[in-house]
Amino acid sequence: MTSPQTSGRAAATTADVAVVGCGPVGLVLSILLAHKGWRVVILEKYRGQYPFPRVVAFDGETARSFAAAGIGADLMELGEPLGQYMFQNAEGRELFSFEAPYEPGRDGWPIATVMHQPTFEKALREHVATLPNITTLFGHKVEAITDHGTHVSLTAPGPDHEGDVTASWVVGCDGANSFVRDVMGTKMIDLNFRHDWLLVDVVFHEKRTFRPNDVQVCDPARPTTIVASGRGHRRWEFMRLPGETIEELSTVERMWELLKPYDVTPQNADLTRNIVYTFQAALADKWREGRLLLAGDSAHLMPPFAGQGMCSGIRDAANLAWKLDLVLREVASDALLDAYQAERALQVRHTIEMSIEVGKIVSELDPVAAARRDAFLIAMQAKPEGVDLAPSAYALEDGIVRRTPEVSLPDGELSPQGVVARGTERDRFDEVVGRGWQLITTLDPYEALGEDELEFLKTLGAHLVRVMPAGIPPKIARAHEVVDVQRLYLPWLAGHRKVAALVRPDYYVFGFAKDRADLPQLVQELKAQLPLL
Repeated sequence: MTSPQTSGRAAATTADVAVVGCGPVGLVLSILLAHKGWRVVILEKYRGQYPFPRVVAFDGETARSFAAAGIGADLMELGEPLGQYMFQNAEGRELFSFEAPYEPGRDGWPIATVMHQPTFEKALREHVATLPNITTLFGHKVEAITDHGTHVSLTAPGPDHEGDVTASWVVGCDGANSFVRDVMGTKMIDLNFRHDWLLVDVVFHEKRTFRPNDVQVCDPARPTTIVASGRGHRRWEFMRLPGETIEELSTVERMWELLKPYDVTPQNADLTRNIVYTFQAALADKWREGRLLLAGDSAHLMPPFAGQGMCSGIRDAANLAWKLDLVLREVASDALLDAYQAERALQVRHTIEMSIEVGKIVSELDPVAAARRDAFLIAMQAKPEGVDLAPSAYALEDGIVRRTPEVSLPDGELSPQGVVARGTERDRFDEVVGRGWQLITTLDPYEALGEDELEFLKTLGAHLVRVMPAGIPPKIARAHEVVDVQRLYLPWLAGHRKVAALVRPDYYVFGFAKDRADLPQLVQELKAQLPLL
């Protein structure tokens, strides 16, 4: 448990935020905070980077956050298209499938990209090395954490720093066996889905082409997953069967036996990694305790079947980064951080439940039940709408979001990103307009808003932008205007019958304004929701 001590002034801190754990979630969170000017220290118990992939894909929303973390220019070189993703039965018959196009989707990036995790982490670490306000302490295992009420001290002996590390806030991004979570006294709520799977990573001696690219083999005799895991890498996952021991499943001889039907042999491929991993579903009951917070696998665990584990962690980072920024800038009190769990836990719960449902389809071991499943899915696939299990974004249901009186749910949807132009610039909206708070409107915001609203948005560092129709020459666009060259934003607002959207830094819509008179009210409602000092 933490031991708060509320008396006395804050000690001089090593950093504004200490991030425990140097995986993708910890790296993205650290970079987003550093881009805002905050001092960050990353504490990682291992000296070197973990060399094996754990995650194999990410979605468009995650790509948008990767771009915000400074690797957007290299993103499509680091990854490759997902391609066709198919579910098939034991006889190889297609149950359903979908094709993930490489063209940009709702988020301005492909809806699904295959990654080689060590390559991505290396790119993120290289960007971290360019930021002078991030200190990385590798080989420093955190052994004690004390919350003093005004700051936090961490005991983490290692080669690069003597004495305790001190910070205003600590975020545990230290995985499923999180030490930070243990210190907080947080418990994991078991959501009753747990299976052991053998993961085998393979590199072929010569280039191989797979069609479909990713396959879920829904065979009750041995449920199997086959996925690309970045350029030149491929993964097979085999479910452990009842009565089969982990030791039996893990022998090299057994692995080659399991791979042989797929024409994977010692003569044409190398095994680069094998491990038996427990796929499970769990959610932390408490994401904040005083000045300690959790993100990523420290806060939630989910089966991998929908490819949303790391993506959910990156959403945590994007959500938490802007809240910590406002608290550190003393624009809002630390009560704002209580909205973090209120927002993310609901979204994560939906994602976990969706992942469990997909996992149940794949993992069925009863031949009779599997036959019923096959018949149902084949019949559904024959219908015009087909079967759609592609992950989708879940809107905010709680937290910092406008609650419009005429509807029962808050606004809270994920905003799209399209290509816009201004002057000689033509690029994704984030690149042209800037990241952070965004007020997107068909009106001139400087004419529609009063001094109080404008001053408040300036305090937030918001980007105010009027969107003009495609066809208007970009060269005449003023500094706060862009041309909707992709014809995305104006139809989006028109479809909602709104004139403006106020978008949070994590890309979720705080709220819409229905007309000119409602736009100042929208801004005032955001101001009222932020717990001020």
